[in-house]
Amino acid sequence: MKLKISGPEVPNMPWEDRPAGSSDVLWRYSQNPVIPRDLIPCSNSIFNSAVVPYQGEFRGVFRVDNKAREMRLHAGRSKDAVNWELEHEPIQFICADQEIGAFQYGYDPRVVFIEDRYYVTWCNGYFGPTIGVAYTYDFEKFYQLENAFLPFNRNGVLFPRKIGGNYAMFSRPSDNGHTPFGDIFYSESPDMVYWGKHRYVMGTTEGWQSTKIGAGPIPIETSEGWLLIYHGVLTSCNGFVYSAGAALLDLDKPWKVIARSKPYLISPQTLYECVGDVPNVVFPCAALVDSATGRLALYYGGADTVTAVAFGYVQEIVQFVKENSLV
Repeated sequence: MKLKISGPEVPNMPWEDRPAGSSDVLWRYSQNPVIPRDLIPCSNSIFNSAVVPYQGEFRGVFRVDNKAREMRLHAGRSKDAVNWELEHEPIQFICADQEIGAFQYGYDPRVVFIEDRYYVTWCNGYFGPTIGVAYTYDFEKFYQLENAFLPFNRNGVLFPRKIGGNYAMFSRPSDNGHTPFGDIFYSESPDMVYWGKHRYVMGTTEGWQSTKIGAGPIPIETSEGWLLIYHGVLTSCNGFVYSAGAALLDLDKPWKVIARSKPYLISPQTLYECVGDVPNVVFPCAALVDSATGRLALYYGGADTVTAVAFGYVQEIVQFVKENSLV
């Protein structure tokens, strides 16, 4: 039976066919990285960023670490989701509360369209890392809401629709440092301000996901469940190694794991993934999906330095997860 995928058709999304002789579920774009570290004058690195379809084109929110090594968020635009123009100045969030709106740092954004606007979540500095939330209609003005959770937390990823009448979000409670632990949790909110109904989703296991895990792109709704692409971390003798895998979750109770991949989908193997400011990192933050064809373009940070793309088919990823499941 053909998998049904909810969401918009995106016929103009980037695509490159699987290389001849390859059996990989995900394959890298031959012209990676799509965003170099020095795309704009202030940037030391541009990575771990989020993109979405927008009025026949594409928009995004990008992590830019500048030459003072401050972590900032910049808006960007593209006609083809490969060649990007980024604003040279960071986003200035409009916020009614001066305390919440006093920007300290921001990194690893995600963007999702829900109902009538685009929501942005990111790791926001407020006495430690927590989950910042904002919305925009046009990627020019961004309105900041309350932080979703107390410090310390990272990897806040919203669902593309309400579940049981509530907004829903994944997060990864952590500590104030370069956390050597972390599991994925699920939470709900009636108004995008007050969050509760916290549920444990899944934690670490063996191999590439033995140190910590965290949600990646916005979950993809399919007829077999929510497809969640997530990152996992292995502690090697040379430090952390970030790879990406996937899980299939119950549509009505997304904290219930149906299947979860034991092998990774993609791990740091190329020069731009292995060499950079933080070596050996593949960190997925966004995915474009064409619901008509099932094509997927996965955007990920390489070595905390550049932004790259990998391609695949949603149906093949779901099948891979089911056939190679830990559950």
